[in-house]
Amino acid sequence: MSRKLGLIALLLALALIAAACGDDDATTTSAAPTTTAAPTTTAAGQSTTTAAALTGSIDISGSSTVEPISAGVAEMFNAMYPGVAIKVEGPGTGDGAQLFCSGQIDIGDASRAYKDSEKELCAENGIEFIELVVAIDGLSVLTSTQNDAFACLATSDLYAVLGPESIGFGSWADANALAAEIGAPNAPYPDADLVITAPGEESGTFDTFVEFLIDGVAGGEDYAETRGAESVRPDYVASPNDNVIIEGVAGSQYSLGWVGYAFYLANQDRVKALAIDAGEGCVAPSAETIANGSYPFSRPLYIYVNKASAARPEVAAYVDLYLSEQGLSVIDQTGYVRLADYAPTLEAWQNR
Repeated sequence: MSRKLGLIALLLALALIAAACGDDDATTTSAAPTTTAAPTTTAAGQSTTTAAALTGSIDISGSSTVEPISAGVAEMFNAMYPGVAIKVEGPGTGDGAQLFCSGQIDIGDASRAYKDSEKELCAENGIEFIELVVAIDGLSVLTSTQNDAFACLATSDLYAVLGPESIGFGSWADANALAAEIGAPNAPYPDADLVITAPGEESGTFDTFVEFLIDGVAGGEDYAETRGAESVRPDYVASPNDNVIIEGVAGSQYSLGWVGYAFYLANQDRVKALAIDAGEGCVAPSAETIANGSYPFSRPLYIYVNKASAARPEVAAYVDLYLSEQGLSVIDQTGYVRLADYAPTLEAWQNR
């Protein structure tokens, strides 16, 4: 099993443990059509309570990657419970965690597990939570559809042009010496402008990419520690808005950027996803490779539910719908991948 597959398995296990302990700028507000509520069925086959007259509000914020799923479920929920006001925002996992752990929102969307520092903030503010893994994403490395120089890049190639030692490189060719030093297989690179548009530090997608990037360099963390390589180069166009990233990547022939798989799928006519070689050959992101973990940049997606909020009927009903067969269908519609087994997630929610 590759190191990345092990990481995915470890993250899923940690999610279940954390749940038992309890202890990326677009805003979407779902419409509220006037229809009658209908019974729902959880993925475990259990019927949930219906309440056509349910009222209240639900505030959700965090990952722009997870936002399309939460917004899709919110739209479905409002069709069933029009008296509940739902707000879904996607400023980034980090910004969402700050709101969640300070008690300002009911649910935090996250494209990575909350950091220890974020969980400590929750504890300081008396916020207990349920951590639920809801889907799998393939972090997609993008370039322009006009880029005919690359179809696959090794993680060492990505490090050569995106790692902290590449600060100031304005063309691919600037990275040739570093690429040769670390054994990047696709060097020498062309003398072409290197334009990077990608998530900023507030994004969970940024954090995950840093882990993948550093882990993929020969020597991994030891190499990174020796050379002070703890992040990506800061001199690029950073945005929390995935649509802005798509615009930037599409606008330059030899561009680079990275977003969640769903945003790539929605823009295949403008950008292309590069296959990634993490030591076991080139693998492109697809529903199949993300589901089976062979795509090396696969990762779990989360929602965090405030336990106090979960006691409110409208919040409980929303999460019930999220984890029902109806709600899970939104994952398919948005282009992400369902978990192979929802039993741990359902158990964590039911045992809250």
